[in-house]
Parts: sequence; structure tokens; C-alpha cells
Amino acid sequence: MLLSALKLDYAIAIKAMENINEACLEASLHGGLMDLWTAVQAFILGVVEGLTEFLPISSTGHQIIVADLLHFDGERAMAFNIIIQLGAILAVVWEFRRKIFDVVVGLPTQPNARRFTVNLLIAFLPAVVLGVIFADLIHEYLFNPITVATALVVGGIVMLWAERRQHEVHAHSVDEITWKDALKVGFAQCLAMIPGTSRSGSTIIGGLLFGLSRKTATEFSFFLAMPTMVGAAVYSGYKYRDLFKPEDFPVFAIGFVTAFIFAMLSVRGLLRFIASHSYAVFAWYRIAFGLLILATWQFGWVDWAAAKL
Repeated sequence: MLLSALKLDYAIAIKAMENINEACLEASLHGGLMDLWTAVQAFILGVVEGLTEFLPISSTGHQIIVADLLHFDGERAMAFNIIIQLGAILAVVWEFRRKIFDVVVGLPTQPNARRFTVNLLIAFLPAVVLGVIFADLIHEYLFNPITVATALVVGGIVMLWAERRQHEVHAHSVDEITWKDALKVGFAQCLAMIPGTSRSGSTIIGGLLFGLSRKTATEFSFFLAMPTMVGAAVYSGYKYRDLFKPEDFPVFAIGFVTAFIFAMLSVRGLLRFIASHSYAVFAWYRIAFGLLILATWQFGWVDWAAAKL
């Protein structure tokens, strides 16, 4: 059902494959088969990041499992994750470029543009404040399979409840969101600091519970992702700036381009999907994925101790 809704732009995808093949060839010419395999790893992880970042299913959990299966870890992996997140968020910027342009141009004269900007800042601030205070503690004590799996399952149950709950919709577009709505969604986003919760999941479901339409909650989640993810990437990039090595740039480029392409396709597909479907399919997927994570931990299929680094 979800796959049928994701009507991919084949021309874009084919062009992306051509670029990636060229990058793989260049890598193999400079470093042999091992570098070619690294390029393939970067491509796969870029696909995973692009497809999962804006779906309410926890991109972090997927990245950990896939990276472990591919044996892609260490300092390069930490820097690589920062790069592919930037690729994913750039896709949202590109997809909503007209709205962004209209808001920027309209700031001096248009009340709607100013209200939208203020609402975005209001929603962004709680995560900034709480993130600065608690980020290290959360990473130290909550980044474990039990927390991730629990957050996925609980989030899935809440998602099912939110979809079935009768609630009055008072905001049918992002321009109708009030500052109180924005603040509530901003605090909902803070739940995403708990690994496995999903940033998009917490903001979308929060929006539904606070009276936003499904489409409005989804679009506002995308807009809120821009300052949130860019800010997080800039902070992490500066903190771990010594991990960025010139010899890794070809690998970073593959991941960046791949994440951009597949994030754009994912965003377009999700917007089409929710036009006629609920989020129930994602809720059930979260529950199943949470149980899978418990299995990977229980049977030692994934090195979660290494994933924490």
C-alpha cells in the first residue's frame, strides 16, 4: 500500500544512479575494491537515511542496524552521518523552495509570512534549550536497544490512538497554525531526543493531537526539520570537526547525493500517501520494528555497544 503511493520520479532516480556509479568508479580507480565496497556502503546508508528521515519510523534505529550489518563504523561513520543528514534536509528545502521564497520575500509586508516565521522559531526553541542541557545525558544513558525499542512500540501505540481518536481540526494549513500550536509541537519535538521516538513521528502525532490536520501536521513537521536538523548538524559538525578527512570526501559525496534524492522521493511520496491514508501503517511498522530491535539485542545480531559511540 505504501509502496504504491510512493510514485517515484524515475528520471531523477536514474540520474542519481549514474552519478553514484561514476563516484564508485572513481573510488575504485583510486583505491581498489575495498574503496568500491565503501562507496556501496555509502550508497546504501544514504538510501536508508533518505527514505526514513522524514517518515515517523525512527531513522536512527534503521541507521544503526544497517550500519552494523554493513560493518560501517568508527570515526568515518560519525562524520558520514552528519553529512547524509544535511543531504536529507536539503531535499526538504528544495521541495518547499517556493514556500520558503514566498515567506522570505513577504517578511517585510505580509502578516502571514511573519506569523509563519515566528511560529517556526517558537516551535524550534524548546528543542534547542533542552537539547543543550540534556543531549549528552540522553546519549549516555538512553542510547540502548531497550529504550529505542520501547520508544518505537509506545510511539506506534500512541500513533494508532491519535489516528482513531475523534478530535476537532482547527488548522487546515500551516498559515492557520497559532503560536500556541507551534509551542506545543515544539515541546512534542523534544520527545524525539529519546532514541527511537522519531523527530517526525513526535511532531506529526503531536500536531494531530493539538488540532492540526494530517497534511498540516506533516508539512509543519517538514518545515520544523529545517532549522532543527541544520542546527544539530552544524553543532555536531563543529564538535567533531577533526573527523572530517579530505580522503573521505568522495564517500561523503555519494552519501549526500543519495540521501538528497531518496529524501526528496520520500517526502513527495508521504505527502501523496497521507492525502488518502492514515498513519496506521507506520504505527504497525514501528511496533514490528521495535520488536525486531529487541531481537537484534537479545540474540546479539547488532553490536549496540559500538553503535552508541
